Amino acid sequence: MDTNAHAGTTDATKRTEASKMKSITTRTPDETMRAGSTFASYLQKGDVVSLRGSLGAGKTVFAKGIAKTLGIEDNIVSPTFTLIQEYEGKMKMFHLDLYRLSGEDEFESMGGEDFLYPDGTSLIEWSEKIEDMLPDGTIYIDIAIADDLSRTITAEGGNHEYSFD
Repeated sequence: MDTNAHAGTTDATKRTEASKMKSITTRTPDETMRAGSTFASYLQKGDVVSLRGSLGAGKTVFAKGIAKTLGIEDNIVSPTFTLIQEYEGKMKMFHLDLYRLSGEDEFESMGGEDFLYPDGTSLIEWSEKIEDMLPDGTIYIDIAIADDLSRTITAEGGNHEYSFD
């Protein structure tokens, strides 16, 4: 696994934001899961994590790593058809998959706003569908698949420090 923090730009605000940006390249699902597990050690109660990436990018694999560190023993699966899974561990984890959601209105009608201010942590796959609703302090995890099938995982945002190593 290769890790690096991206340098900031000359603009002071961008520099502050960029100093929080972290990136790692993983080459196997196990490495992606380990990156999620390490990242989870920095999570705090109330954190909302946006998991973004194409189908098959590794969002659920990353979520499995988070669950492991949070002491969740349940099998973590993508909640595509159930929309929301709730897990108990050292900290409660809500795993949302909004792939099949039409947008913000449907999210609101299902009571989704409760998961934006959780009593635990919320992982939201396909959060782009509710982008304008995400709270300040949301941590954005982007997972991109390279030509060699490795994954570049980038994290930014949030109100506290975090890392992949």
